[in-house]
This record gives sequence, C-alpha cells and structure tokens, in this order.
Amino acid sequence: MTDRAVAVVRAGALTTVQDLGRPGHAHLGVPRSGALDPGAVRLVNRLLGNADSAAVLETTLTGCAVRPRRAVTVVVGGAPCPVRVDGRPAAWGTPVRVGAGQLLDVGAAVRGVRSYVGFSGGIAVDPVLGSRSTDLLSGLGPAPLTDGAVLPLGPAPIPAAVRGRVDAPPWPGPPDELVLRVRLGPRHSWFTAAALHALATRAWRVSPASNRIGLRTEGPALERAVPGELPSEGMPLGAVQVPPDGRPVVFLADHPTTGGYPVVAVVHEHDLPSAAQAAPGTPVRFVPYA
Repeated sequence: MTDRAVAVVRAGALTTVQDLGRPGHAHLGVPRSGALDPGAVRLVNRLLGNADSAAVLETTLTGCAVRPRRAVTVVVGGAPCPVRVDGRPAAWGTPVRVGAGQLLDVGAAVRGVRSYVGFSGGIAVDPVLGSRSTDLLSGLGPAPLTDGAVLPLGPAPIPAAVRGRVDAPPWPGPPDELVLRVRLGPRHSWFTAAALHALATRAWRVSPASNRIGLRTEGPALERAVPGELPSEGMPLGAVQVPPDGRPVVFLADHPTTGGYPVVAVVHEHDLPSAAQAAPGTPVRFVPYA
C-alpha cells in the first residue's frame, strides 16, 4: 500500500467518508447520500486546493484521531472543535501541516454536531456510482471508520492553491432555534386542520435518535384526518414524513427513496445543513413559505 495514507487511531462515535454524494440514482433506490453539511466540505476543500468534490471525513459529536504515513496538509471545518497535533493545539478552520507519524486529534464538537476533516489530495477510496460517500441506509461506499483502518489519499494538488486563514466560521453555526422553511407536501390533506395549524405554529425539539437518515423530533403529535397507510411512494430529500407516533421526521442525505408514511411538508434544501448541525434538544419550528 502507498505511504500516502492515514491510519485511524480513534474512530469516534460515527466517522464516515463523505463527498458531495451520488445524485441521480433514486430510480434505482439509491439516495443521494453525501456530506450533511456540503458547504463546510466545499470550503475545507478549497482551503486545501482540492476539487470541491474531494472526499473528506465527517465526524459525529466526538471527533476522531488519525495518523498520516506521510506529511500532509489538513483542514478541520464544520462544527468547531479542538484540534491537536501530537498533543499540541492546532488551528481549526485553516490549513495545518501534519508530519508523518504525528497524531492528528480532532476533538468533540464545541457547537454543532458534525465536523469535517479534509486532506490535501482527498481520501481516495474506490468510488461507487461516482461517489466515495458512505451510505448508512443502503450500505454503499466504505464502511464507517473503525480503529486501525487505513485510508488512501490522492495526490496532493499541484500547483497548491492559495491558502489562507478563515477568520470567521466557515459555516453559519448551529442556531439556538432551528427554523425550517417548508411547503406543504403531497399528503398534507391526510392531516386535520388543527395538525396543519400546529405544524406552522408549534415547536418541537431535535431528538437524540436523529441520524444521517433523518432528523427526528420530540413534541406534539400531528393528528391524522385519514386513517390507514399509503402504498410506498417516492420520498425527496427534505421530506417531512409523519410516522404513526405523529412526530415529524425530516429526511436527510441517507433517506430511503420510497416510503409509506404520509409526507406533510418538504423542507427547503438550503435549510438542511442547519438541520444536520442541530444538536439534540435544539428547538425546531416549521415555517411555511411561498
């Protein structure tokens, strides 16, 4: 194996390889997948001189630690977190040189949920359907990281791009309250008028059971006007599906492409990165827009 690689020392709670995903395969039952905060990934890659689509590591809450076999430039972005190289503090949000054999430790998120670790040249695992992303639902792409795994890196970009410090956070940061713009979905008529009023006026909280498939909520149950269930039908990114307990679930990148629970609304795609960075307990409101 080439020495242009990194070894995983601490995999963290859930660390996966992600890029900008594999759109265009929903008709095959394959969701888009990809990074839940694509804006953070694009900025990390631009700071490294990589293509926007280069694969990175997406950590969840607790970070990770890796050891490169050859010196490499690294940027940690997304959710702010402490960064250390061989125990010494290093910069977050700006390029850092990590020597061969040194330990890069990406700590727990201080705010938000998901941090992104980019390497010059990107992570060069084999692509599946044009993407290197891990898809937790379908199992496509590389498995979530485990201690001892080794990940190959691509060639460093030549010539190196101009790299600079990010003085402001390279993402808007997790809000104190998550406000999701929605349009009514194809099955809103399956809910009572009171339920639709509640959707537009009441507040929920982000559930700890949320994951890459969907943001689950805790709070008032939406009352159904139509009993029974649907035959499976297509599910878009951002669909607000309502399971039997009545608590809305917002579908994220690894969502199923079909489902049988009614979709009461669909979230504006630009609001989904904030949903992916909202920690458990964050208040959630759904706001209709034209």
